[in-house]
Amino acid sequence: MKGRGLHVYALCYLLFLYAPILLLPIFAFNNGTVISFPLKGFTTQWFVQAFENATLRRAVMNSLIIAVSSSVFATCLGIFAARASTRFEFPGKGPMMGLIMLPLVLPEIIVSISLLVVLLSMGITLNIFTVIIGHTLICMPYATVILTTAFNSLDRSLEEAAYDLGETKWSAFRLVILPLVMPGVISSLLMSFTISLDEFIIAFFLAGNEPTLPTYIFSQLRFPKQTPTIMALGTVLVVMSIILLTFAEYFRRRGNARTGANNTGGFL
Repeated sequence: MKGRGLHVYALCYLLFLYAPILLLPIFAFNNGTVISFPLKGFTTQWFVQAFENATLRRAVMNSLIIAVSSSVFATCLGIFAARASTRFEFPGKGPMMGLIMLPLVLPEIIVSISLLVVLLSMGITLNIFTVIIGHTLICMPYATVILTTAFNSLDRSLEEAAYDLGETKWSAFRLVILPLVMPGVISSLLMSFTISLDEFIIAFFLAGNEPTLPTYIFSQLRFPKQTPTIMALGTVLVVMSIILLTFAEYFRRRGNARTGANNTGGFL
């Protein structure tokens, strides 16, 4: 009986957390337009309607462009920040790293409004590029955390051996260090891509007239007839997110296994 209460609590918590997500595919394949039981029958027409929707396809393309760009920029900046924080000591290192991590604790609504005011005051038109700026800002802390772990797990003697063999700092980084932290880089890319693809608040404020996938879904919720299509779209997003996070965790553990680091503290 020891620990039974904790097991029950964990089960109830997981049911509360994931039960709404499990309902998505159920109603996505339901033939009825009303989200209620009993189910009317099995159908795939909502997925077909979603695929044939031109506005939705445009929103998906915009979200993919934003997510890919944001993940690349955030990972590149994260490499610089992680490399500096793990390899060098310099004045103001702690406050600088704290500023990089600040978006983790700031409410996104505050970040969004601040960016909106700054961009408009600079005369910048709201479009996909402004969303990429916002998503890079919120993805960079996650990328930095992942890459800091990857750089911390490296054996510094490998870098010193490369210098002893005549390599420059750049060639040692490119030929020795970067390949060793590549699983962390891939994990950072996948994590940042997932965060950007699902992010709504910043896209809502900074996208202008360009729809993204989350903002499109939000705009369609006021139309009851569109609910089954949104359920189908939500099912696809959940599956994609699970796949991406699984790959991110796989590459994180693969990187830790190569360097002998601890596998605790993962995403899944």
